[in-house]
Amino acid sequence: MTTKVDTPWPVRRHIRHVGSVLKLALTTSLLVGAVACANGPVAETLSEPVPAPDSAGNPSAASTDEVADNQPLVVTTVAPITNIVSNIAGDRIKVVGLVPEGTNSHTFEPRPSDGELLAQADLILVNGLSLEVPSIAMATSVKAEDTEIYELGTNVITQEQWLFDNSFPAAEGKPNPHLWVNPDYAAAYAKLATEQLTALDPEGKATFEANLASFLAQIEALDRVTRAVVDSIPASNRKLLTYHDSWPYWARKYGFEVIGAVQPSDFSEPSASEVAALVDQIRASKVPAIFGSEVFPSKVSEQIAREANVKLDNTADDDLPGEGSANAIENAELVEQNQASDEHTYIGMMAENLRIFANNLGGDASLVDSLDVTNVVE
Repeated sequence: MTTKVDTPWPVRRHIRHVGSVLKLALTTSLLVGAVACANGPVAETLSEPVPAPDSAGNPSAASTDEVADNQPLVVTTVAPITNIVSNIAGDRIKVVGLVPEGTNSHTFEPRPSDGELLAQADLILVNGLSLEVPSIAMATSVKAEDTEIYELGTNVITQEQWLFDNSFPAAEGKPNPHLWVNPDYAAAYAKLATEQLTALDPEGKATFEANLASFLAQIEALDRVTRAVVDSIPASNRKLLTYHDSWPYWARKYGFEVIGAVQPSDFSEPSASEVAALVDQIRASKVPAIFGSEVFPSKVSEQIAREANVKLDNTADDDLPGEGSANAIENAELVEQNQASDEHTYIGMMAENLRIFANNLGGDASLVDSLDVTNVVE
C-alpha cells in the first residue's frame, strides 16, 4: 500500500514549472527567430529579453516577486475578472491580472515576459468567447502541463445565449464577450471561480464560500439599485448608443435597447458614411445622450454627439474607477497608503456606470449612493 504525501506548495511549484520555464525559453527563441527579419512593434515586442532561468530551472528573481510568498498562483486577464476572483480568493491565493487596465483587451498582445508569469501559474482564469485570443495562445504554449486554462464566460452561457450585434457580427462567428456587465453573469463568474479555487486549494473551501456569499450579497444589492435606476429613467430614453459595443447583455436583462455602436468590428474608426448614418439614427431615436469609452478615447464620438446635438459621456466596461489595483488584497494595502481608491472594484465600476446613465438619460443618480462598492476582503 502506498502513502500519499502532501507536497508543500513551494516544492510542487518547482516540480511542476521547471519544464514549463524551459518550454517558455524555447518558445521565445522560436518566436524571436521567426520574426528576426520583421519590422515594427510586433518584432520589437517579440524580441524583448526574457530573464533566463538559473541552472536549476527556476525563473529569475526579477520575475518571481509576485509569487515569492509561495502561495498558489492564479493568473487572470481583464480587471473585472481579476477583481471578482481576488475577492473570492482573499489572502489564500495570489491573483495576478495579465491585461493592464486601460488597455484594449481584444487586441492585447502579451509580451514574452508575461509568458514567464503564465509559466508559473497553477490556474489560468480567462473570459473566453474570443476575447483574449493572443493571451490564451501564449498561455497554452508555456503553461505547466497540468495547469488548466478555464474560460469563465464560455461556461456561463450556452451558444444559444450568445449575442451578435454591431461590433460583433454573426458572420464573423465571434459573439460579444462582455458578459460581466450583467450582474447575473458576474455572480456566475464568482461561483465558477469558487469551484476552481477550491479544486486548487481544498483547505480554503470555507474561506472561499464565505467570501462568495459576501460578494453575492453585493451583486444582489447592485441588481436592486440597477432596477431602481432604470425605473427612474423615462422609458423613451432607455436606449444606448455606445462607442465600444459592451452593453448588450446588460441591456437584455434591464430592458434597454442598444441602437448602435460607433466602433466597427475591426476596432478601427468608422467611415464618413457610417458616421452620417449614426447621426441620422440618433436623431431618429431622439435619445438625449450617447456614450463613449474610457479605454477607447475617440474624436469621432465627439463629432457624432456634436452633429446629433446630444450629450456625450464615457462609460467603462473593464476599467475600474480611480487609481488602484484590481487585486482586492493589494488594493487594500494601497488604500492604507493613500495610493488607491476603495471604489476601485467591479461593483464600483458598475456603480459609476449607473450614475453616468442616470445623469445623461433623465434618471436619479442618487439612488446609487446606497451601494457598498468596496471589496469584500481586505
